[in-house]
Amino acid sequence: MTTGAQTGATRSQRDWVAEMRAIRDDGDRAAFAALFAHFAPRVKAFLIKGGAEPAVAEDCAQDVLVTVWRKAAMYDPSRASVATWIFTIARNRRIDIARKERRPEPEDLGWGPEAEPEADDVLELQQESEKLGRAMAALPEKQRRLIEQAYFGDLSHREIADATGLPLGTIKSRIRLALDRLRHAMGS
Repeated sequence: MTTGAQTGATRSQRDWVAEMRAIRDDGDRAAFAALFAHFAPRVKAFLIKGGAEPAVAEDCAQDVLVTVWRKAAMYDPSRASVATWIFTIARNRRIDIARKERRPEPEDLGWGPEAEPEADDVLELQQESEKLGRAMAALPEKQRRLIEQAYFGDLSHREIADATGLPLGTIKSRIRLALDRLRHAMGS
C-alpha cells in the first residue's frame, strides 16, 4: 500500500485509491498532502480553463480539496477513479460559481410585464421539448451522460475527457453519434 511519504520517483505511479483510504481510515495528513500537491494545481487549471479568474480558481481548488478531506468516506472506488471524483466536485463548484456570477443585479432586471407568447408558439415549444426529452431518454446511457455534460453542464470535450478519464476521441465519437441520433429523432 502506498503512503503519503513516498518519494517523488514513485509519485507518477501513486495509487490514489490507497491514499483516499489512508485519508478516510486514518486521517493521514501525509496522504492528503500528496493528494493536494498533485490535484490542487490541476483543479485550478481546470477551473481557469472553465472561465474562472485565477484568484477565484485558487480559492475554489482549495475548497474542493478541503471537501475531499472532509468527505473522503463518501468516495467509492467502484464508481469512479479518484481523479474523476475530485474533478466532479470541482465541476460542481465551477457551476455554483458561474451561477453566482450570472445572477442579475436588480437594476439589470427588466421592468414591467413581458409580452405573452402566442399560444401556438407555446404549444410548439412544449411539443419540441417533450420530443427532445424522449429522444434523450432513448440514447444509450454513455452517450446521454456525455450530451448532458457537454450541453447542459457546459463542459468542453477536453474537460469531459479529463473528468471521466476517457480518451478525447471516444468522447468526440460518442457525442457525434448521440447528436446524429438526436437529429434523426427530431426529424431534422
